[in-house]
Amino acid sequence: MSIRLESVSMVSMGESIINDVSLAVERGTMNVLLGPTLAGKTTLMRLMAGLDKPTSGRILDDGNDVTGVSVRERSVAMVYQEFVNYPSFTVYENIAAPLRRAKRLSAPQIDAKVRARAQMMHIDHLLHRLPSELSGGQQQRVALARALVKEAPLLLLDEPLVNLDYKLREELRSEIREIFRRGSTTVVYATTEPQEALLFGGNTIVLDAGRVLQCGPALEIYDRPATIRASQVFSDPPINLIRAVIGPQGCRLSPSVAFPLARHMRALPQGDYRVGVRADHIGLAGHAEYGRLIPAKVELAEINGSETYIHAGHGDFQMIAVLQGVHKFGLGDEINLYLDPRRLFVFDSAGNLVAAPGENAGGTGAH
Repeated sequence: MSIRLESVSMVSMGESIINDVSLAVERGTMNVLLGPTLAGKTTLMRLMAGLDKPTSGRILDDGNDVTGVSVRERSVAMVYQEFVNYPSFTVYENIAAPLRRAKRLSAPQIDAKVRARAQMMHIDHLLHRLPSELSGGQQQRVALARALVKEAPLLLLDEPLVNLDYKLREELRSEIREIFRRGSTTVVYATTEPQEALLFGGNTIVLDAGRVLQCGPALEIYDRPATIRASQVFSDPPINLIRAVIGPQGCRLSPSVAFPLARHMRALPQGDYRVGVRADHIGLAGHAEYGRLIPAKVELAEINGSETYIHAGHGDFQMIAVLQGVHKFGLGDEINLYLDPRRLFVFDSAGNLVAAPGENAGGTGAH
């Protein structure tokens, strides 16, 4: 199934939730809807499913206008953040429920499909249990199995892993990716996490404040975010944004930090810009030729597993650096951070990308 939205807007209680969205989701593709909380992801999915009707615009299903068609008359499956299972049904009956409602399969056919999906989601040993007897991860597997067993041509997943612990999220991400690589279902997966967009691959739709900022293959958007806001949505931790002046002597970030222009920046006119560098591209050591030192003071140091997040200030700008390993710093400690100008994104005064790492790099880019 292909889904096309044409100038779709949604207004609720006088508030614009979806604003003039046009996009196409092609048949059999994996699509990640990436945006912060309250970006409009759930509303957009409900519009795709037929649970809500847009205030204006059209929704086409394989070229047919389904703008006013109820979800009951559409072949769509949806999985929500919460574990939505029937509490009085066993796991078996939960998975079988959509097949029984369809009334088109015999009991042996239903049994075979239920057991196949349960095995796929590693819950075939739990078929006799009630949802209350399951862990959160097991309950979400049941919800996923019930959605998959419908074999609907369109599957909508609204942040289905957000309420699970880290280990379970990692496990299910991997399994979901493999399931959909082997299938032919059109999938739309909503998330706030850029790493999920990169993990699942396929196409990414960057959404913010009810507007689509950018669409395209995940890696292409990651490598070339069209605007400052798109780069912020597609960066976790947040991308570092620093005011810069490009002139005859190169690029200057502060009175004490300046460097020659990297190759991808040399065609830019002189003037004021903002440069962006991702947190994992700032470190404690610099490349002998390309590393540029920025003296800074530690404002916060957070140890997160095998990584250390350093929040540091230099003059009138702040930076976040993600360092591999455990590093102990105290508040106010003076440190030297390094960045590589070849890894800088450059945005103009309107916030649009004008130069990206790797462009015209002749093999010396950041990739």
